[in-house]
Amino acid sequence: MAAPSPPPSSLIQSITVPLLFFLFLLPPLQSNPATSPTIELPHSLSATISVVDFGATGDGVHYDTSAIQSAIDSCPALSPCHVTFPPGRTYLTATIRLKSGVVLDIQEGATLLGGPRLEDYPKEQNKWYVVLAENASDVGISGGGVVDGQGLKFVTRFDERKNVMVSWNWTGACLGDECRPRLVGFINCRNVNLSNLRLRQPAYWCLHIVQCENVLIQDVSIYGDFNTPNNDGIDIEDSNNTVITRCHIDTGDDAICPKTSTGPLYNLTVTNSWIRTKSSAIKLGSASWFDFKGFVFDNITIVDSHRGLGFQIRDGGNVSDITFSNINISTRYYDPSWWGRAEPIYVTTCPRHSNSKEGSISNLLFVNITSTSENGVFLSGSKGGLLSDLRFLNLNLTYRRWTNDAGGLVDYRPGCQGLVNHSTAGIIMEHIDGLVIDNVNMRWSDEPLRQWNDPLDFRSSTVNNISLLNFHSSLFVQPVKEGERERIGRATE
Repeated sequence: MAAPSPPPSSLIQSITVPLLFFLFLLPPLQSNPATSPTIELPHSLSATISVVDFGATGDGVHYDTSAIQSAIDSCPALSPCHVTFPPGRTYLTATIRLKSGVVLDIQEGATLLGGPRLEDYPKEQNKWYVVLAENASDVGISGGGVVDGQGLKFVTRFDERKNVMVSWNWTGACLGDECRPRLVGFINCRNVNLSNLRLRQPAYWCLHIVQCENVLIQDVSIYGDFNTPNNDGIDIEDSNNTVITRCHIDTGDDAICPKTSTGPLYNLTVTNSWIRTKSSAIKLGSASWFDFKGFVFDNITIVDSHRGLGFQIRDGGNVSDITFSNINISTRYYDPSWWGRAEPIYVTTCPRHSNSKEGSISNLLFVNITSTSENGVFLSGSKGGLLSDLRFLNLNLTYRRWTNDAGGLVDYRPGCQGLVNHSTAGIIMEHIDGLVIDNVNMRWSDEPLRQWNDPLDFRSSTVNNISLLNFHSSLFVQPVKEGERERIGRATE
């Protein structure tokens, strides 16, 4: 059997040099053995390993999977071990797996490129990620570089309404039309840190956090093709103690999406972020079998999205103690093939199927919210899943139309009643017990072609304990562009 090859010299240097330096600083040993000090090595030792030293070419054509995985596997039992990707190169890879203590350092100017072939991913569909960490601790990705999933290679027909995507369900590995790989996944991990990173063109979900504890996502930008379905930005599933801050998300499907599939989700904080999406900017659900509790969303800008702040509770889980503060929202219609009807705020709970449980939503606070939207706020509980203790404080809601899409529909999807004809209103309410509206200003467009109906729409038989304090509803005159006045006059004759 051939002797194993020695580790690269860069690895030896990164470990031995700091060790020798600290040994040099130690005081000399005393001659009396009884008083000899105990030598304690510092805990900040780390290793730095380059994938190039393990044979990665970075030409974007030949697969570097083996070299990258070898670099990761060679990391010593130190934390952290930085596996670096030098700049100016594109590293094509199939699935790579992180282990505890490993941080991928994808340097600015470097790209980690996911393969587009079915054989690039494991046999198990739930392991289809370009980068995957399972049962690991103290792991992450940083460095200022890019992870790219080549999502556009999975488009079989481009469509401005919604692209038609590749589906690998013909292999039997999965069912349905969502058989495509995710970009980055952390499953059952602790102490995850993603920072200073760009995630690009996922074929399916971009960043998936599953059953994790203590996750920090900061200074991460996410870009997914605007017409690609299911390319969610960040999906947080059954995970606790997650912080997302200073992130920029521009993608086709839900931008930040907490889910509960196998367990509850507690303590999520999202701050100082910018979002644009063709679906919901922030959406709880629709996977909602367990509880959501203790969330804070603060200082967020939502631009030109199909829906702003959304709750789709469909599977019996309960939601409580959620705060949205200091949020600026603009929502518009795109197409009915995407869930959402331009609602700035959408809070719903109803059973997905006739045999599904009904979850409840309680103790929500919306404070300091400004929105300009093509539709109103929709608050809809169900008979066995009431909305309770909702508070709206200091809201400025402006309603006007600037696209050609028709209104007059309420969107209950998924499940429930689907799309239902309903007159447009500033706030639609049903199955609520406990609602405070305090210092809320609602302004209406004066455009004569598309009249709004009612500021508040509800039936007293399903809505109880409402308090209106300092509620204002008024018309505002929208400036008419050059040439528009004559067109509007002709249309109304």
